[in-house]
Amino acid sequence: MDRLQIALLQNGIAWEDKIANLASCEARLATLSGKVQVAVLPEMFTTGFTMSASSLAEENDGTTLQTLRKWAADYDIALVGSYIAREGEACYNRGFFVTPDGEARFYDKRHLFRMGEEGRYFKSGNRRLVVEYKGWRIALFVCYDIRFPVWCRNVANEYDLALYVASWPRVRAHAWCSLLVARAIENAAYVCGVNRVGCDNMGLVYNGDTMAIDFKGNTLAKAPDGEEAVVVVELDKLALQSFREKFPVWRDADTFTIDL
Repeated sequence: MDRLQIALLQNGIAWEDKIANLASCEARLATLSGKVQVAVLPEMFTTGFTMSASSLAEENDGTTLQTLRKWAADYDIALVGSYIAREGEACYNRGFFVTPDGEARFYDKRHLFRMGEEGRYFKSGNRRLVVEYKGWRIALFVCYDIRFPVWCRNVANEYDLALYVASWPRVRAHAWCSLLVARAIENAAYVCGVNRVGCDNMGLVYNGDTMAIDFKGNTLAKAPDGEEAVVVVELDKLALQSFREKFPVWRDADTFTIDL
């Protein structure tokens, strides 16, 4: 598939209320059936960015994943986001990529937000995720990961599109917007960042700044500031491939290893 239609859902999130958040998401997804191949939700889309990990975490066969699988099948849309997951005694801020055929792939957030003490309540992941879907190679990252370009590096054009799902407060909005552009330019890839809006119970305000960036750093689409919105954008893989052939900066990239 040379063209990919993707929906970016800039949602408000009811604090720690899974039922309310699942209901509001389904209402939006139902309108997208037949219009897009992928829909992206914010970080911790069912709860907000809470540290109540032990009480809210679910197994991979829990309500959230069961619901996501149903939606993906009903609306024929691959779904992306993150939720609070549990494996044994450990909790993870777990990214997901759920396809209409029921397959689920997972990415556990690598960089836990030190200033919010995320590392006290969640365990860090140590594996990247690149999913092949509809002829596209799609990488998934979560929020604070975007500040770490080595982890996000697109080695030998491993991915065509990077998705960043976030709960990124308005006070640092300039950094979010700037980093999205930087990650797109340096990796010669499309980048979509999906962030929430509204306020949380910690008193933080979220502006959204959900947007799609092309491989040259140009903004293709952006959600209105501070409002719930669904942004639909079409990405062109042939244009990406042509750019990479004419401007093969990736061939001059430094080699490196990551010490986990």
